[in-house]
Amino acid sequence: MKPTDSEMEILQVLWKKGPSTVREVYESLDKKDVGYTTILKLMQIMLDKQMVSRDTSSKSHLYSASISKEKIQHQFLDRFIETVYNGNTSRLIMQALGNHKASKEEIELIKQYLDNLQE
Repeated sequence: MKPTDSEMEILQVLWKKGPSTVREVYESLDKKDVGYTTILKLMQIMLDKQMVSRDTSSKSHLYSASISKEKIQHQFLDRFIETVYNGNTSRLIMQALGNHKASKEEIELIKQYLDNLQE
């Protein structure tokens, strides 16, 4: 599953707010150049793609994300590592640490994570 940029924005709203109507998603996006009907159509497409689910038990249909934020992040990261770093995870980590001054706490967490991977 490969969400478009617009679909990702809608998923971000649903992950943050939980079950929401199209109107609530539209208002959360606060895009002046995109109309309500465009958001409605996008969410209908996302429903067809099984990215969202729809509860029709009340007058206002509620949409929820069908895919977890973590799963999408994992897919995007895997694709990013493969395309930008040719699958070399260590190069990504070294560049990330080189470009960003990690705090002592962050470094300790990274060490703990690496220790857990070795066990």
